[in-house]
Order: sequence, then C-alpha cells, then structure tokens
Amino acid sequence: MKELKIESIAKIHNDFTTKFGIPRQSGLCENVVSKIVFHKKYRNPDAFRGIEEYSHLWLLWYFSESDREGFTPTVRPPKLGGNTRMGVFATRSPFRPNPVGLSCVKLLKVEADERQGIVLYVSGADLMNGTEIFDIKPYLPYCDSKADATNGFALATSEGRLMVKCEDSLLEKIPQEKRSGLFEVLSQDPRPAYQEDSERVYVMPFSDFEVAFKVSGDTLEIVELKTV
Repeated sequence: MKELKIESIAKIHNDFTTKFGIPRQSGLCENVVSKIVFHKKYRNPDAFRGIEEYSHLWLLWYFSESDREGFTPTVRPPKLGGNTRMGVFATRSPFRPNPVGLSCVKLLKVEADERQGIVLYVSGADLMNGTEIFDIKPYLPYCDSKADATNGFALATSEGRLMVKCEDSLLEKIPQEKRSGLFEVLSQDPRPAYQEDSERVYVMPFSDFEVAFKVSGDTLEIVELKTV
C-alpha cells in the first residue's frame, strides 16, 4: 500500500491534562474552553478568511495516547461493560487502524495574537491538552446534520448526568471561571462504565488541580481538591 504523508497544523490547549476525565464525545461539555494555536507554517491570516462566519468546526486530530502497531478488527466499548466485542468501524474507539479522531466543536471567537498569530477559541472539544490537529473544516448543517440518523447499539447506553456535590470549603479553591467546566465534566461520570464501587475514590486531573471524588447512585461528591 502507498504510504501517505500527513502533518500537524496546530495544537489544542485546555484543562484536560490526561485522558481520564475527557468527555467521551465532542459537544458534551460546552463550558470547557479550548484554544487552538497554529504552527508557524500555517499562521497566514489568509488561511482563516471567512472562518468567523461559521458557528461550528470539524477537527481532525491525532489519537497520540492510543497509537499502536497492528490492526485489531474488534474492540470492547466501555459503555457496553468492557466485555462485549464490536467491530472497530462500528465504534468510536481510539484504537483504530489509523489513530485519527474527528470532533465537532463550537467556534467562540477568532483572535489575532501578536506572538501566536490567529488563535481559535472553541468549546465542546474532547481532545487532551497538547493534541496535534491535522485539519479544520467548517461544519455545514445542511449536509452534516441528518434528522433521520440512528444511534445503533449506542442508543441503549446513553449517558446519564450525575448530580455533582461539593462542600463550600472545596468549592472556594476552584477559580470561578473553571467551576462550570469542571462540574460539567464530572456530571458526565468520568469513571470506566464497568466500575460501580461506591466507596472507591477516583482522582481526575483538571487544569492545575487533582480532583478526588466518589460516586454513589446518581450523585458524584468531590471529597478532596489538590493544587498540582
């Protein structure tokens, strides 16, 4: 097979410092803002002419934490309990023949920075901080949105929201501008789908914090917050 060359055009910067806690799909946590900074080669302002006219963008990006050799035809989606195997092309698993991700994000603003060139601010990204982006394309509602589309087996495993509980003494440690994003992420239940131990304490990095939490029923409680 012919070997194709592809290179990164930009990096994304946000509060997701590790894989744990990243939303399972784009658009689920719209209160988390990400910044896209382009590599010098792609900072020509002409390349962005007209982009502000779109409300949403498609990002094609590199699954850096899931890049591995070899092809596995089936994967085990966590939302199916981690034991049921499905075809890789019937899932959005990061373990793919080519580690390429596709995400739809909301474009918040386009800013011209003296040092970094044109910078895009977006919300709803499900990319880890520092992820390389291969390409950006506008989202077109007239052809990208399908009213009669079906969810396949994902329909039976729709994600429910948790109520997030946090004592005032811990809440005060979180900057005001970070609270809504953090709570939105936690409400998605970052735990692996097959773990239901109500006594287990999980630790999720977010921005400059390590957030320790427990889940009982439909309530997630923040039990400790450390600055890192």
